[in-house]
Amino acid sequence: MRFVQDCIFCKMANGEVPTDFVYEDELVVAFDDINPQAPVHALIVPRAHHTTPGDGVGAELAAALFSAIPSVARAKGVADSGYRVIINAGRDANQSVHHLHIHILGARSMSHRMLRFLDESE
Repeated sequence: MRFVQDCIFCKMANGEVPTDFVYEDELVVAFDDINPQAPVHALIVPRAHHTTPGDGVGAELAAALFSAIPSVARAKGVADSGYRVIINAGRDANQSVHHLHIHILGARSMSHRMLRFLDESE
């Protein structure tokens, strides 16, 4: 399993930084985002370091990440009301932690508009 020493998500996923998991299995963990963008904002993170979905993520890990989504939604109480799933990959997507992670956002009604770009005014 690949780890990066200065990666906060590697440290959290593998117990170096104490974290309350809302979900965990042998390949992935999930925990609440420290800077929530919605009333429910959890992150699903692989235990092994991958920067983006294109960074050697095999079928087993991809399945584990995707399979964790409904479990996290249930654990956070948004499975029935609905939730949004987001992966930011790279600079233009404004990926702030360069360890692959999936955002689960919910517990409020969200806009139909999926994207807003930095150069657009509201």
